[in-house]
Amino acid sequence: MPVHWLKEREMSDTKTPVIDSQVHCYERNRPERPWANPSDWPAEVTGDDAVAFMDRVGVDGALFVSAFSLYRFDASYAVEVQAQHPGRFGIIKPFDTRDPAVAEALADWAAQPGVVGARIMMVAPGAAQAAGVDSMCAAAARLGLPVNVLCWGNVAEFAEVAGRHPDTQLVIDHMGISQPTEPPASPEPFADLDNVLALARLDNVAIKVSGACTLSHEPFPFPDIWDPLARIFDAFGIERCMWGTDWTRAANVVDPEESVKAFFVTDRLSDSDRAALMGGSLSKIYNWAPSRD
Repeated sequence: MPVHWLKEREMSDTKTPVIDSQVHCYERNRPERPWANPSDWPAEVTGDDAVAFMDRVGVDGALFVSAFSLYRFDASYAVEVQAQHPGRFGIIKPFDTRDPAVAEALADWAAQPGVVGARIMMVAPGAAQAAGVDSMCAAAARLGLPVNVLCWGNVAEFAEVAGRHPDTQLVIDHMGISQPTEPPASPEPFADLDNVLALARLDNVAIKVSGACTLSHEPFPFPDIWDPLARIFDAFGIERCMWGTDWTRAANVVDPEESVKAFFVTDRLSDSDRAALMGGSLSKIYNWAPSRD
């Protein structure tokens, strides 16, 4: 991490925390908490591992999104980790929008310590029409809870939901762009970018610039991602954009430390835009900030 950034943060009276908008921690696959599917992710990455990583690379806190591919709708491990490191993680869990009681489940979730949001998996065609999507979004608006949506390959349906619920804070996961689980990125990784940019017209929609480095065809500092990212920043405004690593889902594609460092060393961000993208915007959208106390 550049020395000038560290010095600037140390000298500032109002330091903006550096917050990762999406990380996944998990235990090894075991009978007491089995994985839903086999995974080529690292065998185990605990909350303690995540904190050690953040300390090493200068990240103050993170949104811990319970891994749907491993645990489906069970966020018990995220709850445990947040209790162990209450100042370092805000937690988010996926919800089953086929559940007729999903609004009640969301209210129960919102009452737990450390909860900052919920998640909907909207990748499959027709997912936006599940009856629970509307009841969940309406409940989230009443609770003041942002709803994160994985909608890559399905941004048109996401737009329908966002239009139906203008009072609900919705957050697009991973830029709404399909990302690889192993290299290389697809030949045209930003092919769907125009469709994503069209979502910027919706005032209730923010976007996670998470896993962006996995879309690069070039080594660190990933020069080929910055023009597409600049289009996202311009369309949404930096105040609706949030940096993230997608650690550890992206660990097989890009060195996690490089996915942090690239955003510190680039000359494509002003200091004020960097501070907003890497923490300031997230704190406002999720009404959460980390603490090392």
